[in-house]
Amino acid sequence: MIDLPNLPPLEQERITCSISAAVKYKIPANIMLAIAEKEGDKPGQWVKNKKSNTHDVGPLQFNTAYLNDLKKYGITAADVAAPGCYPYQLAAWRIHGHIKNDKGDLWTKASNYHSRTPKYNHIYRYDLMKKANKWADWLEANYKTYEISFHNDSKSFPWFTRAQAVLLSFWGAARAGQAEASIGSHKIQRSINQAL
Repeated sequence: MIDLPNLPPLEQERITCSISAAVKYKIPANIMLAIAEKEGDKPGQWVKNKKSNTHDVGPLQFNTAYLNDLKKYGITAADVAAPGCYPYQLAAWRIHGHIKNDKGDLWTKASNYHSRTPKYNHIYRYDLMKKANKWADWLEANYKTYEISFHNDSKSFPWFTRAQAVLLSFWGAARAGQAEASIGSHKIQRSINQAL
């Protein structure tokens, strides 16, 4: 695990698992950290959505309606509710798919993790950009990072003229990946390979 002294165990897990999942699925680490912070629930937690009669499950709040699509890969609500890095890897795989396949700018695509409905996507996107910027600063202060630019969206957010997406490349990435391999299950890799 990445050394994060003076943080509670769940916070250490969230940061370590987010970074290793971002590296593994080649998504901006600050975006993964921001989504994990926004979703911010605990392993084992189920939150009922009254309007849709569904539940959001686990630390990354996978909706049970979305989980129905994952059954074909053998992925269950128990898997995404579990402690450890499995839910983070699954979320990073899903975010990677949104970034690769969806329409829109980087932030809209990443916000599709929460909702594709424009109204809710826009609200999530606004907060995601602020949190991702904060995490970019944290990553730059603690690790060697590379900033990458995406399409300018200054019309919607003039104060944020370029994406502060940070792809993580630091000396411990391989070690974090090795730690993750010993913690995680082979099930996700098999399932993700089938989906790709």
